[in-house]
Amino acid sequence: MTPPPAPASDARRPRLGPLPLALTAIVSVQFGNALAGTTFAEVGALGAASLRLLLAAAILLIVLRPSVRGWSRRVWAGVLALGVGLAGMNALIYLAIERVPIGVAVAVELIGPLAVAVAGARRARDLLWVALAAVGVGMLAVDSDGAIGLLGLVLAGGAAAFWALYIVASARLGATSVRGVDGLAVAMVVAAVIVVPLGAAPAAAAVVADPWLIAAFAGIAVMTSALPYALEFIALKSMPTRLFGVLSSLGPVVAALAGLIVLGQLLTPLQLAAIVVIIAASAGAVRSASRS
Repeated sequence: MTPPPAPASDARRPRLGPLPLALTAIVSVQFGNALAGTTFAEVGALGAASLRLLLAAAILLIVLRPSVRGWSRRVWAGVLALGVGLAGMNALIYLAIERVPIGVAVAVELIGPLAVAVAGARRARDLLWVALAAVGVGMLAVDSDGAIGLLGLVLAGGAAAFWALYIVASARLGATSVRGVDGLAVAMVVAAVIVVPLGAAPAAAAVVADPWLIAAFAGIAVMTSALPYALEFIALKSMPTRLFGVLSSLGPVVAALAGLIVLGQLLTPLQLAAIVVIIAASAGAVRSASRS
């Protein structure tokens, strides 16, 4: 006996696929960072990074409850490297956003994963992506606003280097038997231990003056850490890593949109063109490395 057909409402019910999940993760991170930028006048860039990492570490520890029993020295070394990468990424990108538009800072930060993608490349074509990215950064430098703007680009470049460290450490940690989420939670604690002493004073003073900042940064921690990590984890189960890498290159576009909506930042035509150049270089490097 043939079963009756499913109701039209059930058959047409949309299912959220990996692509919307990955895009939602990107939007969550960049708008969370833009919201953090609205607090810099109160807590400072390092204070904001300290509050974000401290609360993100607390949330991940409570939710994931990582087990560190039986971890080898290799695992601990990987977790420590991951924590250093997280600390440098968060602190330096916030210091950069304090000086240059968030879209510009995130575009320069994208050089980190681009460098990892082409590391060890043996084809001249792969190295052309690096040259293209350098052209984009040069365009931003030409359009920078004096010494403050140049310092912002340098800080974003530092964040890119730590992002590269984060990617390499994640890959090495993934080669061990430890659960990735457990390593991430402990690495977030390591990052908080490194950054919090640097921003504790302005953060504490601001929280005493306005206790609601704790709630605000709890939301920012969820938007920039817990939620995107969960969404990316689910998306990567059914999405090729090459496609995910290309989608991640859209970060500067979303960051520029967040900067416009949340911070009222308008980019010049040259800055917009430079961001497009860097995105093209990053996406091209990811696709080329994946095919290799």
